[in-house]
Amino acid sequence: MTERTFDIAVVGAGAAGLTAALAFARDGYSTALVGPVRVNRDGRTVALLDGSVSLLEALGAWDAILPHAAPLETMRLVDATDNLFRAPTVEFKSHEIDLDAFGWNVENATLVETLAEAVGEVPGLVHLPVAAEGLGGVQEVLAPGADTAEESGSKRAVRLADGSTILASLIVAADGRASKLREGAEIRTRTWTYPQKALTTILAHERDHRDISSEFHTRHGPFTLVPLPGRRSSLVWVTAPEKAEDLMALDDAALARAVEKQARSILGAMRIDGPRGIVPMSGMSVARYTAERLALVGETAHVFPPIGAQGLNLGLRDVAALRDAVVGARSDDPGGRDALSAYERSRALDVRLRTAGVDMLNRTLLAGILPADFLRGAGLHALSFVGPLRRVLMREGVTPTMGTPQLMRRKEARAVAF
Repeated sequence: MTERTFDIAVVGAGAAGLTAALAFARDGYSTALVGPVRVNRDGRTVALLDGSVSLLEALGAWDAILPHAAPLETMRLVDATDNLFRAPTVEFKSHEIDLDAFGWNVENATLVETLAEAVGEVPGLVHLPVAAEGLGGVQEVLAPGADTAEESGSKRAVRLADGSTILASLIVAADGRASKLREGAEIRTRTWTYPQKALTTILAHERDHRDISSEFHTRHGPFTLVPLPGRRSSLVWVTAPEKAEDLMALDDAALARAVEKQARSILGAMRIDGPRGIVPMSGMSVARYTAERLALVGETAHVFPPIGAQGLNLGLRDVAALRDAVVGARSDDPGGRDALSAYERSRALDVRLRTAGVDMLNRTLLAGILPADFLRGAGLHALSFVGPLRRVLMREGVTPTMGTPQLMRRKEARAVAF
């Protein structure tokens, strides 16, 4: 058995965990990143919205990601439900809110690979590529150079699969929806499922996407094409489980034809240009975001369908908010009560509003009843013709106006980076 001590231990080496490790290490905390980096190319991409791009810029990671990403200058919503209250097509343009782009779309696997490379370049950031088995208890640890118990600090243990243990003042749980750390802290969860699955893949196409992301609202869920560099786009096709499985079973040529038909040929002839994946649609929320010397981020704290580009962006906002709470506590104890209380307050409203919004949109598509269709159609009509309302929605969709974490502000608005 061996034991090592850190200021902060980040458990989970997905995009949220890697970003958290970079943030805390660059702020001068002795940081351990726990867990193997797993890269799964399944056709999934992430639209990193403007606040997330600002965060990655501040961490020095964005320049390596940018060549693999495509800008999202326009977001187009198309009502393809064929309901009685059919809404007009709505286009949101980034220049309306003084942005060059709402965000940038990049393959998940490429993002994780690039962040992992950045982690390897940060002095003092230790990567332990072994899985965490669970939480240990809280104990008093004599600080280096300290002579008395009064000079010691509280640490919490994490047990690793190789039999070793690490201690840290703050444990950041980024180990996903099946988190062992969250379970060990006895934090209650609420889970739900939808009668849908999402097919994901990468497409090449005949016409230029012109940096437009197109989302078709169908009766079984959104069908979304999101730009990638060149004449390529990523697909997220949310549909009934049996249809998703049938699509998955098609050969490449037949699937490309099905996608082109569903997209109304707006990008011309298509060709499958990457791997495929299929994702069951589900959601999860937690009763609280903290426990003793523990903070939850990313999919450890919230899960919902891949609609509206909110998932990972919300997870990165968790990371940035936790960083602000720890730095703002102005304490030598990053896992102390002040920091964790500030983090809990910062996440409660933001996460619940985003989760409720995505859930409501998805359920109105599935409902198939006139009142739901009327409300959705009326909402899209309002967004088409009421400019101030449209701009407010765009700004809030990209990054919340209230409580924006410091490192997610535009570069010119950040008072301090590191």
